[in-house]
Amino acid sequence: MQTKEKQALIGQLKKDLLVWQGIKQKSADVLPMGLGSLEEAFPNGIFPRGVIHEFVSFDRVGGAVSCGFIAGLLGKLMRNSGICIWISGFHTLFPTAIKSFGVDPEKVIFVRMGREKDLLWAMEEALKCEGITAVLAEIHQLDFVQSRRLQLAVEKSGVTGFILQHNPKLLGATACAARWKISSRPSQLEDGLPGIGHPSWDIELLKVRNGNPGRWQMTWTAGGFEPVAKTRSLTEEWEQSYANQGLA
Repeated sequence: MQTKEKQALIGQLKKDLLVWQGIKQKSADVLPMGLGSLEEAFPNGIFPRGVIHEFVSFDRVGGAVSCGFIAGLLGKLMRNSGICIWISGFHTLFPTAIKSFGVDPEKVIFVRMGREKDLLWAMEEALKCEGITAVLAEIHQLDFVQSRRLQLAVEKSGVTGFILQHNPKLLGATACAARWKISSRPSQLEDGLPGIGHPSWDIELLKVRNGNPGRWQMTWTAGGFEPVAKTRSLTEEWEQSYANQGLA
């Protein structure tokens, strides 16, 4: 068998395996998340919906930037009048701030609970509601059994779940479809202008089921997610033009 025929056969087998595992094929009715090459790391190049995404942070900065990045994802998921439930035991989120990421705070139900086991119970119950677009819970620790219960809930309802672990003592195995780690980067100035620029992230996809882990740098602009390299190239072009005009 020739090399091209082998590659075609292997490619078809991979597609068949994804179908057998219940992973949807890419179709016109599935709107992209605008993550560019990062989205291609997922099976069939589709951001996984109806699964649990696990985020980990190890300090307050990591927790804050993770909330910002997740808000960007929620803005994309909720663009067709979706509803989100945000469950947490913390009082650090300023609801109006997530509006800059395309999330209407009026379409988010904020739940505050004191005990961690209550947080996970509330998330599991919320994930069973088919009319909800997404559910996010901020906790400190998630084990395999807990994650499996959450995954079973979304497999029936099709709701997308986000778990943000703050300062976990141990990162063990979970049933989550993907594990993310978001770090901050210097903000990207628009067209080289001075001041505070667009928020930027260093994004690590530590694991992804049937996909390809990797690392990306992205920024958030009025148009949504953009690669940092694109924004930086615009800045470099402006600086070069500025210098050529003898203004530097």
